[in-house]
Amino acid sequence: MAETGSATQWLGGAQEERAMGRYVDGFVIPIPKRKVKGYLEQARLGAALWKKHGALAYFECVGDDLDVPYGKGFKRMAGLKAGDTVFFSFIVYRSRAHRDRVNAAVMKDPRMQAMIELMEKAAPFAVKRSAMGGFDALVWW
Repeated sequence: MAETGSATQWLGGAQEERAMGRYVDGFVIPIPKRKVKGYLEQARLGAALWKKHGALAYFECVGDDLDVPYGKGFKRMAGLKAGDTVFFSFIVYRSRAHRDRVNAAVMKDPRMQAMIELMEKAAPFAVKRSAMGGFDALVWW
């Protein structure tokens, strides 16, 4: 059954696995600038884990040009406070099914369990202020 907003609903036809990424987990993560170094240590481990378990690509992008004259902008959307920056991060998969398999394998990896324990003690960002979701690519090149 297709979820609301899926490529199957919008484009018609069955979703298939592809060598080129067509499904993305996206994240918007506000982080105090003083904690960016700690976040990047965890992000590098995350990149290695997702790559090992089959993700096609893993990106951690820090805000650079955030003073936009139109729309809400990432600063406002992420509720940045003085001294914060924002990361726009995403992981690329062949399909949602591929994402589900990769994420299941990552969650079973002992290194991920150690990272979760560390995050529970001293996360470099406020999880409640972050946003995430799975996205089916409708247009790509």
